[in-house]
Amino acid sequence: MKIALFIHEWIVGLIPAEITGLTQMVLIALTYLTLFAVLGLYLVLLERRVAAWFQLRIGPNRVGYQGLLQTMADALKLLTKELTGTVKADKFLYNLAPYFVIITSLMALGIFPFTKNLQAYDLNIGLFFLIAISSIGVIGILLGGWSSNNKYSLIGAMRSGVQTISYELSIGLSLLTMVLLTGSLQLSEIVEVQKNGWLIVQGHIPAIIAFMIYMIAGTAETNRAPFDMVEAESELGAGFHTEYSGMKFAYFFLAEFINMFIIAAIATTVFFGGWLSPFGITESIPWLGVFWFLLKTFVLVFLMMWFRWTFPRLRVDQLLTLEWKYLLPINLANIVIMALIVWLGLTLQF
Repeated sequence: MKIALFIHEWIVGLIPAEITGLTQMVLIALTYLTLFAVLGLYLVLLERRVAAWFQLRIGPNRVGYQGLLQTMADALKLLTKELTGTVKADKFLYNLAPYFVIITSLMALGIFPFTKNLQAYDLNIGLFFLIAISSIGVIGILLGGWSSNNKYSLIGAMRSGVQTISYELSIGLSLLTMVLLTGSLQLSEIVEVQKNGWLIVQGHIPAIIAFMIYMIAGTAETNRAPFDMVEAESELGAGFHTEYSGMKFAYFFLAEFINMFIIAAIATTVFFGGWLSPFGITESIPWLGVFWFLLKTFVLVFLMMWFRWTFPRLRVDQLLTLEWKYLLPINLANIVIMALIVWLGLTLQF
């Protein structure tokens, strides 16, 4: 029973049948919008805490208990700030760009299976959908940078286009390597396959290589250090969103952290068994699956934050060299090796 069916059964006796479907969709949308907002705000707080830990600082600790309300205060500040922009900006595209970024992130979040029964929509081409929808977000960045009529914003937007298009190849190929192992694009089926062992174990060394490439490319895809050439504060001010303020800036900022969660959630689902417990007790306690899914995901989120606060920023030529001369050839060879392992039936199961 998926989340939509659960909500349908709950409201079917409360309201007329004619509007049951509409009410159901509205409730699911509100649930995911709330999750989106809360998750984004507290990922920002986690980022600040991790940065402080790496830099031997305390971090936010004044607003609320241990600074837990700091990001809420920041959100209220952005809500009340004036929406400014350049006089010569393309107003329609300038205002449209943030919604491209935020909506694509929300659509991607909607198909993750947090547990066997907690999933908004279970697409049979779920993994393909995630790859496709993630490529649309860069349109918002390109539109925002170009429509701002600011040369620094335009440079940041063009860098984003080059970087995203390049590293999407490695993300797609590393996930395709695991699709060969599972034989399915449906996220719930990919998790079910892992009841006999996580795919990163079943797939031998090629699965480990695919995971490593995926995390490197995923970090680049989200424009985070050491791949933050898109923003590059020391060079471009703030990059593609230099001319944005208030909630429009907040949309870009929030989407970056949600995208980081999405990258980590895909890795959790494909490589580490999704909601499945390492100890085989998830089925007896269904809601425990949410705990395991979020725990694995946040460990990978921490890994991406570790990258940011450890490695220096790459130059543009180094960034593209890493993808086209190293990651892409390794990925292609890795797919061939995985295909041979599957063909010979050498996968490990426990």
